[in-house]
Amino acid sequence: MRPRRLLKRILVAPHNVRFGDVVRLAEALGFRVERIEGSHHILIHPNIPELLNLQEVKGEVKPYQVRQLLQLIERYNLTLGEEA
Repeated sequence: MRPRRLLKRILVAPHNVRFGDVVRLAEALGFRVERIEGSHHILIHPNIPELLNLQEVKGEVKPYQVRQLLQLIERYNLTLGEEA
């Protein structure tokens, strides 16, 4: 799913979201995977001091982690790149 379309979808319902889709969305917002520790994928953004932790559970991301991503988007006014 394209990042812009996915963002609209998770704004309405931040549950049952595929892990790969959320990682692609985060990368389109400027995050990159810093490290993987077990099931935890730690993402960082060059302009944000906070880390984003995502866990894959049965192919999906935990809903509270999707909400955390949405809070970071709002708090730091993150936008999708032109190619998204």
